[in-house]
Amino acid sequence: MEKLVIIPTYNEKDNIARMIETVFSLQQGFHILIVDDGSPDGTGAIVKGMQPQYPDHLFIEERSGKQGLGTAYIHGFRWALARTYQYIFEMDADFSHNPKDLIRLYDACANGGADVSVGSRYVPGGKTENWPWDRAVLSYGASVYVRCITWMPVRDATAGFVCYTRKVLETIDLSDIRFVGYAFQIEMKFTAWKLGFRIAEVPITFIDRKEGYSKMSKGIVKEGIFGVLKIQWHSLFGKKRR
Repeated sequence: MEKLVIIPTYNEKDNIARMIETVFSLQQGFHILIVDDGSPDGTGAIVKGMQPQYPDHLFIEERSGKQGLGTAYIHGFRWALARTYQYIFEMDADFSHNPKDLIRLYDACANGGADVSVGSRYVPGGKTENWPWDRAVLSYGASVYVRCITWMPVRDATAGFVCYTRKVLETIDLSDIRFVGYAFQIEMKFTAWKLGFRIAEVPITFIDRKEGYSKMSKGIVKEGIFGVLKIQWHSLFGKKRR
């Protein structure tokens, strides 16, 4: 029991069963934790119905109401740290992230010397597919903006396909992570980098979802824009991180 894939869900009934089956079909020893925010479409019920098929490998934590991506991952991180997992992954439920790339993210940490590995759209070999031009421009512009403001040497700081080694999550003060939306991914990577951990980027192809609905909103984008400034300000002038 060393590899845990955390998948936050909200109304993912069209994707979740196939995602679970695909991850387990890799036969790489991955366990899965679904953190479901009370999906009214029955996502949680689907997962619980599959648990007898994957005993001691498929888990679900159900929360009341939509509480945000960041809090879902922090909930999952704490759950993982209370057990013996050594490699903890973040992944979307909608197949924007190819489950087969979990193996490459794991290898970058387990054998490549990285403390954090990021599935990156913006390193050589990485790309996006089926995105409208305005979203592609927004995403790439955000990655450039983050590098300019934070000086962090990560080309895809907003990426949500990540592997953290246990020591990184044990070292980060998770109660000090402030953002819950778009900026959460940036803050986690920035904090790991400032603490001296090595971040490696693994090229992936990010494919826009085919089933269900995107959770992106103007509020999430706004948090990302102003959150980056707050993250750097806090780093330069706020309290020292542990």
